[in-house]
Amino acid sequence: MRSFVRSALESGDDLVDVDVVEASGGFEALRLLPRGPYDLVITDINMPDINGLELIQFVRNNPHHRATPILLISTQSSERDRSRALSLGADGYVVKPFTPEELRARVKGLLEKGRTSAGGDG
Repeated sequence: MRSFVRSALESGDDLVDVDVVEASGGFEALRLLPRGPYDLVITDINMPDINGLELIQFVRNNPHHRATPILLISTQSSERDRSRALSLGADGYVVKPFTPEELRARVKGLLEKGRTSAGGDG
């Protein structure tokens, strides 16, 4: 899945200058977090170590990354699962399977929203 996401983000003309940093699991993501800032975090619910919902909580509790947009990827498609992820702080939710174009559109939307919010209420 990480290879698919990387390929989807690095191909296509609708995203320019995307640098993708990968983590093999939740703990590695937490180790990489201080190396940021990052424009966006994409996480799967199902990961080794800690799951994506727990990662969202860690990111939202970190003052340096609290405002970083988070896109959650999941095979779980119920409204309950989506609501839970959004209530924990995810900014978007994409259900597998998805197309590269869908992923790029969601990422582009979150990046644009993040840039608008960063210049807004400070």
